[in-house]
Amino acid sequence: MRHSFICQKKQAILLVIDEQAGLAPVITDFAVVVENTSKLLKTASLLDIPFIFTEQNPIKLGRTSPELKSFIRSTNMYEKMHFSACVEPGFIHMLAEYQRPQIVVTGTESHVCVLQTSLDLIAAGYQVFVVEDAIASRNKQHKALAIKQLSAAGAIVTCAESVLFQWLEKAGTTQFRTVLQLIK
Repeated sequence: MRHSFICQKKQAILLVIDEQAGLAPVITDFAVVVENTSKLLKTASLLDIPFIFTEQNPIKLGRTSPELKSFIRSTNMYEKMHFSACVEPGFIHMLAEYQRPQIVVTGTESHVCVLQTSLDLIAAGYQVFVVEDAIASRNKQHKALAIKQLSAAGAIVTCAESVLFQWLEKAGTTQFRTVLQLIK
């Protein structure tokens, strides 16, 4: 029996919220967010963990950052206008179809779409893992406040590398060696 704060590959979905090119110039540490999200996506692909992207008003904010586009399929992209993806028609139903109770969250902005979506996911009964080094806002204080609020609401605040090793579970495997190359 694993501790409930351990993210398990057979229980998890990776949710990439609004990592859009149009936001890149104004988001603090956007490149770090994209880099860590890319590591999570590559590992999720290797371990057969589903991942979903959202785009907030893509007509105005552009599409997902080019570094992440290769992971997008027609079946894993969800355009939205609400700040919380959970308020969009069909989004929660789509998540439920995966029958996975853990949602690993990355994206922007920490204090808006990441915060509202994560709070609504918690309210819907999901266990939310917020990847602190894969979320960002325009203002670092706003990110810090969002993390405090999410933690108080029951989200597990973690880092990308921690999630990767929790998904892997052990060393010495081909998958471990592949992921190790991502973090070196």
